[in-house]
Amino acid sequence: VIPPPVIHIESYSEDSISFSLKMTTNIKVSGYVVNLYWTFDTHRQEKRTLTIEGEKSIQRVANLTAHTPYEISAWAKTELGDSPLSFVHVVTSGTRPASPSLKAKAINQTAVECSWTGPKNVVYGIFYATSFLELYRSPHNATTTSHNITVLVQRDEQYLFLV
Repeated sequence: VIPPPVIHIESYSEDSISFSLKMTTNIKVSGYVVNLYWTFDTHRQEKRTLTIEGEKSIQRVANLTAHTPYEISAWAKTELGDSPLSFVHVVTSGTRPASPSLKAKAINQTAVECSWTGPKNVVYGIFYATSFLELYRSPHNATTTSHNITVLVQRDEQYLFLV
């Protein structure tokens, strides 16, 4: 039986998490697959996947959001196959940034100008869809470091926007 890997949170800050991975077995490990999950505004779950080579590993994931819950899941790739999943949860320190105040204005039948307020020097994600279900499962999206973006949409549809 292949055991799940041990994920140990080494440290965390406002914008990063450091963690170690190891196996409590003599089975040869060729690497790990790690998923980092977080949710924005209860509508959209985001994921970052890391593929890590080698048996033991300390990783640092940066560019995270302050005071945000993250779930880290990992499994090991071994000579006998993949291990079961292992999970840990951590909340980054600091104060979560205030939600941006979004305004969406139709320019014409196929373009919408989105603008918002918020801190400078950060990356914003703009998500849009024709239903709440689509907004949660598979929205259209774009990213920008500015405070406005024009998105192209289908004519004769109503859209929901989230930044």
